[in-house]
Amino acid sequence: MRKLLYVPIIHSEPDLGSLGPAVDRRSASLSGEQRWAEHKETVSRFWQSVADYLLSLDCTSLKIYQDGLAVDGELGTRVIAEAARRGSKNHQVVLDLIKKGAGITKTEDTSLLIQEYESISMLARGEISETISSHSRSREHRDRLTKERDRFIAKTVNETLRDGETAVLFLGAYHNVLSHLASDIVVEQVKDVEKVKAYFRELFYGHSETRLRQLAYYLATQVPASRS
Repeated sequence: MRKLLYVPIIHSEPDLGSLGPAVDRRSASLSGEQRWAEHKETVSRFWQSVADYLLSLDCTSLKIYQDGLAVDGELGTRVIAEAARRGSKNHQVVLDLIKKGAGITKTEDTSLLIQEYESISMLARGEISETISSHSRSREHRDRLTKERDRFIAKTVNETLRDGETAVLFLGAYHNVLSHLASDIVVEQVKDVEKVKAYFRELFYGHSETRLRQLAYYLATQVPASRS
């Protein structure tokens, strides 16, 4: 049996590099300053709950597939360590897993990552025209890149995860890798991806503070140890 633990990433500002401040300002304007401040606290508690669960596992033969990671080995470890140093909660968890014996695997295609970064950069800087046609083309381009990334990541997992092995996949909630995985790979969602997406819908577009608090509580609560 091959087992994959899926962590639907909630990004924090350090994950986005130079784009972080612009995305942070845009997100705060969409959700409201107070909601966005509370969201940052939720993100911190989310990652603590994920860390507590994963670090309780036997990591000596654990494989790691990481969103945005296009190298492995010593270079990949340096990339993870640098992102952790900048304050990325996601990469801090990965680095702690590596220290306990887990190994990272090249997960992404470099050319697809570069194309997506350029597209997001233009959007964050406001360089994309706001006409309906240009906005639609830009969205279609980003959707196509995401789908190509998903297929590449799934192919990587299918080809490198061996029988009897367990791996962790850290990947954004709006990706669709799971549907492309081989049928013999057993998937366990460390946090329910649909609840993560529901949280973001409520954060940016919803009007129910009660619903938002319920979803935030779920994200922050401890992952039951019995799941392992």
